[in-house]
Amino acid sequence: MSPDDALRMTRSLVNENGQAVAIRRYSGTGPARSYVDTATTAFVRNYGSKELVGAIVQGDQVAVVLVDTLAAILPVTTNEFLVVNSKEFAIKNPMKRVVGGVLIALEIHAKG
Repeated sequence: MSPDDALRMTRSLVNENGQAVAIRRYSGTGPARSYVDTATTAFVRNYGSKELVGAIVQGDQVAVVLVDTLAAILPVTTNEFLVVNSKEFAIKNPMKRVVGGVLIALEIHAKG
């Protein structure tokens, strides 16, 4: 599969099944710290019952986000949060989806 094909397929998945989400980045320390949300669209799903193993528990989320919508804040790290329907999920593992050496999307595993 070429990078263009992978991007087209991922873009179709997000466009057809996506929802509004944000990546929340906090600055400062303590209870008065501020944050900035970067709005985007992602394909978000819960883990299936057969995927609930090890550290993955019911309520955890997986989100596929196109990187072109996050270019200004890359890299996304475990210090940030995925916001879905106004609920924060701690980002545990932002994995890169790379095809033919081209970064297509991030697959974000989040706990909440």
